[in-house]
Amino acid sequence: MHPQEPARLQLSQITKRYPGVVANRSVSLTVRPGEAHAILGENGAGKSTLMKIIYGAVKPDEGDIHFNGQPVQIRNPQQARALGISMVFQHFSLFDTLSVAENVWLGLDKSLQLSEVTKRIQRKATEYGLDIDPSRPVHTLSVGEMQRVEIIRALLSEPKLLILDEPTSVLTPQAVEKLFVVLKQLVSEGCSLLYISHKLHEIRELCTACTVLRGGEVTGVCDPREESNASLSRLMIGAEPPALRHQERTPGEVLFEAVGLTLAKEDQFGVDLQDIHLQVRAGEVVGIAGVSGNGQRELLYALSGEDIRAPSKAIQLLQQDVGQWDARDRRDAGLHFVPEERLGRGAVPSLSLAQNMLLTRSEAIATNGWIETKVLQVQAQKVIDQFKVKANGVNAAAQSLSGGNLQKFIVGREIDAQPKVLLVSQPTWGVDVGAAAQIRGELLALRDAGCAVLVVSEELDELFEICDRMYVMANGKLSPSIDRKDATVAQIGEWMSGLWESHAQA
Repeated sequence: MHPQEPARLQLSQITKRYPGVVANRSVSLTVRPGEAHAILGENGAGKSTLMKIIYGAVKPDEGDIHFNGQPVQIRNPQQARALGISMVFQHFSLFDTLSVAENVWLGLDKSLQLSEVTKRIQRKATEYGLDIDPSRPVHTLSVGEMQRVEIIRALLSEPKLLILDEPTSVLTPQAVEKLFVVLKQLVSEGCSLLYISHKLHEIRELCTACTVLRGGEVTGVCDPREESNASLSRLMIGAEPPALRHQERTPGEVLFEAVGLTLAKEDQFGVDLQDIHLQVRAGEVVGIAGVSGNGQRELLYALSGEDIRAPSKAIQLLQQDVGQWDARDRRDAGLHFVPEERLGRGAVPSLSLAQNMLLTRSEAIATNGWIETKVLQVQAQKVIDQFKVKANGVNAAAQSLSGGNLQKFIVGREIDAQPKVLLVSQPTWGVDVGAAAQIRGELLALRDAGCAVLVVSEELDELFEICDRMYVMANGKLSPSIDRKDATVAQIGEWMSGLWESHAQA
């Protein structure tokens, strides 16, 4: 960069207050042209608020913004995009009932025809190796596929500054590698990146500068390539995350299994489940790896009781045939479920944390049907305390929490129910290193207490860290099970393409 060239983005003394909390306090930040700049901080540190201020979605109370050396007031996202700022949000902003192409079309020049937008999507998708069908309705996409749509939509505006909030949290290692090729290419072309991630090794690979936030304030600026995971953790949370203790132990009896589960897809873009055989025993964590969109969602709906079309004998819980039991009946028998969609499925956004306990817990409902509010509040407070959830009390609306804090609350709610079987999808998606270590530690404690835990995750590191055994899902089929100690990342990566037939006798 030429020394006289102005900064791409300069924030000076940005402050944003909400009732009861200061999200950002006197934050200053400089991003150079063609620089990948990481923003590090634990959940609730103020990262997302700061990004929304830059993108014009939130108005700061104090402070100045300069873009390419010029003072700007970014009043809304349209103005941000006109300046050359694009953002990929952690919680996607897509319309479920529209197609991929229609969603992308909404943010573009209205003079374009839909057919032209479709061609542009296909060109960008091919150019950057982001596989997506423009004609598919968004409600049929997996979370990983939705993310590809958001990234393509951002790239179509040819941004000068691209903000990415947890972009790899739902991608496989191979997909992350592809994305990094894309991002490094953008940086080499002069685009600046603001990159929020909890994955410290990614930040060290991609970024040349890093600003650390804690409690809404800047606590450090560094070159992440010169830091270790431990030193970055200390900057971010004031300590290193606790090491997980994964003790070998002999699992007990089979508590939950799928026996030849075959189910036709419910919508045209779903995935058929084909002859799924799966067992989870007392006192073990079993993982399912795979690229999103290979039948994980359909499998979890069938296992949790959201989809009750399976033959009775195809799903067995505590030696009972439960294929046609609904979610409540399975829950009453001891099976709890944490879905991957936090807002809207795991929690009702507008309801308080206390009220959200009622989605899966009935202890506060008296025999006469009345809800005992005090019991509910005590329950919610217990989860908040045990899982260190940052929230403005038990009456805070679910949507007011940062993504990671809401995840801790939902996982905590289900663990606190002391289930016999726990199904968890993406347990630490978008969660900071301290909170991720805590959630994984709680899952291991549950296993040690004799629970059968089934974890579906696209984070291979996570599965290798907490699982006793693993399966891989591809094209609606499940691989043979493999002990974690016998598995390698390369082998699991191969199996994600369905290449396990040579190991079928394993």
